[in-house]
Amino acid sequence: MRSLWNDEEARRYPGELGLRVYSSRLLGRDKSLVLHGGGNTSVKIREPDIFGEEREVLYVKGSGWDLEFIEAEGFAPVDLQHLVRLAELPRLSDPEMVEQLKTHTLRASAPTPSVEAILHAVIPHKYVDHTHADALLTLTNNPDGARHVRAVYGERVIVVPYVMPGFDLARECARIFREQARPETEGMVLMNHGLFTFGDTARESYERMIRLVDEAERYLQAHGAWETGPALPAVDSTPMDTLAYARLRGEISRAAGRPMVLSAERDEQALGFARHPDVARIATQGPATPDHVIRTKRLPLIGRDVSRYVEEYIAYFEAHAPQAAEPKTMLDPAPRVVLDPEFGLACAGRTPKEAAIVRDIYRHTIDIILRAEALGGYRALAAKDIFDMEYWSLEQAKLARQGEPPEFAGEVALVTGAASGIGRATVEALRARGAAVIALDVDERVHELSGVDCLTLGCDVTDGEQVEMALEAGVEQFGGVDMAVLNAGVFPGGTPIAELGDEAWREVMAVNLDANLRLMRELAPYLALAPRGGRVVVMGSKNVSAPGPGAAAYSASKAALTQLARVAALEWAGQGVRVNVLHPDAVFDTGIWSEAVLAARAAHYGMSVEQYKRKNLLGVELNSRDVAELAACVLGTAFAKVTGAQIPIDGGNERVV
Repeated sequence: MRSLWNDEEARRYPGELGLRVYSSRLLGRDKSLVLHGGGNTSVKIREPDIFGEEREVLYVKGSGWDLEFIEAEGFAPVDLQHLVRLAELPRLSDPEMVEQLKTHTLRASAPTPSVEAILHAVIPHKYVDHTHADALLTLTNNPDGARHVRAVYGERVIVVPYVMPGFDLARECARIFREQARPETEGMVLMNHGLFTFGDTARESYERMIRLVDEAERYLQAHGAWETGPALPAVDSTPMDTLAYARLRGEISRAAGRPMVLSAERDEQALGFARHPDVARIATQGPATPDHVIRTKRLPLIGRDVSRYVEEYIAYFEAHAPQAAEPKTMLDPAPRVVLDPEFGLACAGRTPKEAAIVRDIYRHTIDIILRAEALGGYRALAAKDIFDMEYWSLEQAKLARQGEPPEFAGEVALVTGAASGIGRATVEALRARGAAVIALDVDERVHELSGVDCLTLGCDVTDGEQVEMALEAGVEQFGGVDMAVLNAGVFPGGTPIAELGDEAWREVMAVNLDANLRLMRELAPYLALAPRGGRVVVMGSKNVSAPGPGAAAYSASKAALTQLARVAALEWAGQGVRVNVLHPDAVFDTGIWSEAVLAARAAHYGMSVEQYKRKNLLGVELNSRDVAELAACVLGTAFAKVTGAQIPIDGGNERVV
């Protein structure tokens, strides 16, 4: 652990709040300190109110902000003296605490203050930092945790037994701090929770955090409890059964009551831990800190028996809910973490981002568990303490405020020809509706679409091996395929039949027809497992019903593709998979329409380019986004009872109508 403080960087953050922003970002950069919104920081500042009278204000991290990217606006200014007085009350309910925090926040546009704001207020130092450092969690999730903490720090830190975050923790910390704090006190360890440091300057508080965590890391190293890699079993490179993986994702989705993304990690750490000879014991003690339960659930699923996991989760809820102060509504019982010797570490979420957060948290949990085992054993908090956090009224209120998810949240779509034109617009339309997308194209521009919710792969759809590898990668990344938009195609230059060679014919058929047959064949078993039923949109063409001279290969390939789609609609309906065809025409913002070609075609009809673009019954110009939006609509609930349909999108063509 090394300090990242840089005086030159720090000068770019003027003022006391500016330095609070800077040092908070330094903490956020290090994932072994905080993860995905974890941790919080504060600074106490004297500043004038509207009457010019000075008052003490606590600027504390606001809910929803991440320390790595926090801005000054991410800190909520709260009346400090009011918070200190609150800590003197004998009791304060969670709703009352939130009400007091909100009503005594001094800027209407500020975020909701951290639930640990009162705790920050009662620590009598200007700057306060709080992290969930891996090294500290390793020490405290141990049968002899308190002794290890004292062995590292002696009397330089205050040790607070576990108390659930909120008012009770703040009140207890205030009491202990008054009784035990000395001039040489550098920090406060909250058992099974994390570490607080403080100081008169942002740098002092930050570097105390770094130094104390570094001491914990060195202690673990000295006791042979730091390096975890060599202890992991050997890993082989056997490919996983992606169809079995998709079935597992389907079972998890049913347990959750909605589609879920399932992302697999199969590197040395993930497979090694999943194959650990004692994984059934060490991985079922509970999370490294109660905060993580909101993301990961209390326990992972070991293996693939989802129904048993659900039964055990229900039993866990029924055992602890009656002891709660108020009635609780059970959350979905689906696992968020799966440890399987073939699949490695698989993480579930309503979105790829959620699954990635679960993955990051559990990666660190693996290290904490293995290090704690090497130090004498990993022992998490009791199930009741974890339940109290998982069903904390403040967390349940957050969930209630989330609202309805996007239409395709948790679902996975595959799009071919995704680098440009209709394909690219379709990827964007599906992502906007919450889908995870597997985007395929031979064009390198496809990688411009890459993101946590979009896996971009260079793939020649005429190459069976490339298609198979792409599909395996996509399923491993997201858990399955629910929707497919078969868009890749070629439109060769006009060639009369009398001049059409065999090779040119086969090249068109290979892309427009044969490749789509292969894709449909490979996709079929995954589409049948889609939680909400599989859906396919095939990009046909106006040429199917109104061919033009010189386009024999293109027109014939699209006509054959349309017939293929119709047969698929017949064959797959019994499995809940629907297949529909779109027939676009005159979509000019695609790669096949260069300025020269447009000018030539317009001249052929004696029109300007603008007139030619609107040469349809409605007199409208079509673009790739128009087609993409219709494709997304056809994949959605509005077309839930439609299959085998052929839908033109051409502004009205007199030859088709």
